[in-house]
Amino acid sequence: MTITTRPVEYEHGGKTFEGMLAIDSTQDGPRPVVLVAHQWSGRSDFEIDVAKKLAGLGYAGFAIDLYGKGILGKSKEENEKLLTPFMQDRAMLQARMNASLETALAQPETNPNKAAAIGYCFGGLSVLDLARMGAKVEGVVSFHGLFHPPGNCEGKKITAKILALHGWDDPMAKPEDAVALAAELSKAGADWQLHAYGNTLHAFTHPQANDPENGTQFDANADMRSWTACTEFLAETLR
Repeated sequence: MTITTRPVEYEHGGKTFEGMLAIDSTQDGPRPVVLVAHQWSGRSDFEIDVAKKLAGLGYAGFAIDLYGKGILGKSKEENEKLLTPFMQDRAMLQARMNASLETALAQPETNPNKAAAIGYCFGGLSVLDLARMGAKVEGVVSFHGLFHPPGNCEGKKITAKILALHGWDDPMAKPEDAVALAAELSKAGADWQLHAYGNTLHAFTHPQANDPENGTQFDANADMRSWTACTEFLAETLR
């Protein structure tokens, strides 16, 4: 097995974006693609490493870019400034997610009929919106994602399978938000799962997360359990 990466530039709304595609170059032919949607700071080494892990499982991992080529927040203030426009305009987020998906499906290494998406924090919300809008994905996985409904997808049937991996004590997605998400997905006819981890805060997959007073804390057990759940879900969904 040899994992290789290459940058993929794409255009949307007059801006240039740069995703990173990871594959096992010893594997021949197109393979299912799994998008990796980034946290609020932007596409970083963390998401590229996840894409590489997916490549090791036989997928094409595509770490997408929602902010623009080279844009990466370096502080809470910068991250908030980058995130806010998308929270205020979910249609823009959905369009940009769809552009990233179409780019991934157009790559010669990918199977254009087999795609899924996973995302972290803001990316978790982003992949849920991909499912809500009826995009061409078989399934989505949200890691400690935000659950706020977009407000522009009511009445749409959700055909993608959904797995939400959630810290029960996450102050950014409280228990009542998780219950509301379950009700929303059930109403939309989705095949959904919610795995909640007790005594677990936001950002539980990020080794650098260490701010429990503000609700973020890495948790090795939740990290391990959530990745296992994700890989099993992808195997089922993309088989």
